[in-house]
Amino acid sequence: MAAKKKVVKPRSQENTASTAAAAGKEADVALPTPSKSPAATSSPGSPVQGNFEGLPTKDSNSSYLSGSDPDISGDGTDVIKSDIYLEDHRDYFGQRFAHFKRWVRDIELNEGGIDKFSRAYENFGLHVTAEGVRYREWAPGAREASLVGDFNGWDVAANPMTRNEFGVWEVVVPRTEAGDVPIAHGSHIKVTFVTGSGERIYRLPAWSTYVTQDLSKSPVYEAVFYNPPNRYQPKHARQTPAKDLRIYEAHVGISSPEGRVATFREFTRDVLPMISDLGYNAVQLMAVMEHAYYASFGYQVTSFFAPSSRYGEPDDLRELIDTAHGLGISVFLDVVHSHACNNVEDGLNQYDGTDHCYFHEGGRGRHELWNSRLFNYGHHEVTRFLLSNLRYWVEEFGFDGFRFDGVTSMMYKHHGIAYGFSGHYNEYFTGNTDEEAVVYLMLANYMCHKLYPGFVTIAEDVSGMPALCRSVIEGGVGFDYRLTMSVPDMWIKLLKESKDEDWSMEHIAHQLTNRRYQERAITYCESHDQALVGDKTLAFWLMDKEMYTNMSDLSELTPTIERGMALHKMIRLVTCGLGGEGYMTFEGNEFGHPEWLDFPREGNGSSFHYARRQFNLVHDDMLRYKYLYRFDRAMMHLEQQHHWLSAHDQWVTLKHEGDKVLAFERGGLLWIFNFHPTNSYSDYRVGVAWAGKYTVALSTDDPQFMGQGRIDTSIAHFSTPLEWNGRPNFVQVYIPARTAMVLRHED
Repeated sequence: MAAKKKVVKPRSQENTASTAAAAGKEADVALPTPSKSPAATSSPGSPVQGNFEGLPTKDSNSSYLSGSDPDISGDGTDVIKSDIYLEDHRDYFGQRFAHFKRWVRDIELNEGGIDKFSRAYENFGLHVTAEGVRYREWAPGAREASLVGDFNGWDVAANPMTRNEFGVWEVVVPRTEAGDVPIAHGSHIKVTFVTGSGERIYRLPAWSTYVTQDLSKSPVYEAVFYNPPNRYQPKHARQTPAKDLRIYEAHVGISSPEGRVATFREFTRDVLPMISDLGYNAVQLMAVMEHAYYASFGYQVTSFFAPSSRYGEPDDLRELIDTAHGLGISVFLDVVHSHACNNVEDGLNQYDGTDHCYFHEGGRGRHELWNSRLFNYGHHEVTRFLLSNLRYWVEEFGFDGFRFDGVTSMMYKHHGIAYGFSGHYNEYFTGNTDEEAVVYLMLANYMCHKLYPGFVTIAEDVSGMPALCRSVIEGGVGFDYRLTMSVPDMWIKLLKESKDEDWSMEHIAHQLTNRRYQERAITYCESHDQALVGDKTLAFWLMDKEMYTNMSDLSELTPTIERGMALHKMIRLVTCGLGGEGYMTFEGNEFGHPEWLDFPREGNGSSFHYARRQFNLVHDDMLRYKYLYRFDRAMMHLEQQHHWLSAHDQWVTLKHEGDKVLAFERGGLLWIFNFHPTNSYSDYRVGVAWAGKYTVALSTDDPQFMGQGRIDTSIAHFSTPLEWNGRPNFVQVYIPARTAMVLRHED
């Protein structure tokens, strides 16, 4: 099974259209068929407006579609008020919103509401009851089913299951004569089906909460009945994520300097205190959902309800999250609902013996680059499974937010493969769009925000879909943030292809501010993507092989190291200051982690050498990594004081191409960057909005950050009431080459 490949990025920019796009043909989409099931199926009926299909419906403003929620009584076109170029697509937004409301109303009528509907994990899978252990599974293509395992000697005749009219199978394994639970904690179990062709197949329960792998026997996972006598009880409440998000992206398995898989408990003990010390207020955990292939980076999920057993037991994850909450840190889950692993024996593929149980059948159900299966988001039971999966991670573990992976692949029928987004609105609101997937995302965001006020959802999207991060109530897709995926691409491209003296201040400022109006973004210099094999970390791009020989304080400070350390700080500071409404780093990169990421696989001799984070480097006081760690900490703590990420004021004052100086105002602070490799400037004038006294809040040239101490941080600067750079005042500063400073307005 191949590791996950990301959606092809057509260009290093998120697109925003500046001209109106011509209205195009609306996408074909099937509305959910009303039913009284817990297991209805979708089928197209009579056409509604445009090419949306479904049973005849009343006006989209009617109480029928709105149900009992007055928040969605509108028509989904409010997003047009702040973007006149969406006017040509008014009908599209109205039809999409009607499609969404039809789902909400049908769930309310037939399932008792989205709260109850999304708690299916309480009914499906294995549960201890007063009668024994109840097991329920949806497998409509199966002819027979039975629960087997260590508890019944794997006897297919011992515990046969019965099926209802919707393809849901059920069995209760009665308690022992002594009244004990009939299945022992830690014992192995499977479900076996007889398919329509008469073949007997064995599968892991789709709602398994704990699965394990014994590579000495087989790479195939085994389902484990998880029923510990004493479950971990959280001591702290779930967090409401901060408005100014400072996110630490992490992978538990690589969170150790040692060449092995690290554990939840080690992350709790060793990494969480460091995240807290740095000043990050959220941690985003990758590769938590169980995945058979470690080198997939967690993106080939096999068991959606099971935390990866590589890192420990489910209760260990509960303790990690609870400990983070005690430190005031929110915890986000990297959710993979964009596709599923192609595995059959321990995944969802061909689950009931058919090609289309959870997925589209044929080519539509397969991702040709990722070698994985694609969900049928228009199916009632698939939607139940996925929404319940989200609820499960919140209710059972206490996650405070989700980062949805592969959103571009979900939203478009072409999945972003070899497709270049130009920003023309026809690319978003015509037949290219997979409306079933978009409406599923609307349902997911609606549910998360309705049931958990303050909950955060983040979209990984490279297309620049308009209204992706506008609320569902307005007619948007409902995410709180999107990732600024063009920003790290810009930095890598500059370092690879341009001389320092050729860097354009206009280009840097444009890329960092190129965000859709009223749609928030999480910015970053580098994430896990940039460090994967074939690429390398930002620090390694800057300093390369000299990181092996010249990162000791006892070694020569070479021009390469001096440049690399200076630009590493400046790149991170300007990105955090100007690039978005939230900031993210990938673990280890805050202190300039060397090399790249590569998981153990056949191609590298199953080596863990690059599948680790060398935290020992920053703890060695003789090495220069400590300076970058200190700077990142100072930057995060300054944001904690001034909250510029959530501030609404942002003004780029100066973009001087000859001097290579960039200056801007944000969060009541004045930011000045001199990217020139050799020129320093005395009494350099920078326009400012606020009159009065300014002091240095942060300087990249501070000796504690391995600067040269040329900027005297004890000196106060006073404004002059004369217009400069289009601002009513100016200050004069000394700004050395390759340095940056942040000035605090004291009055």
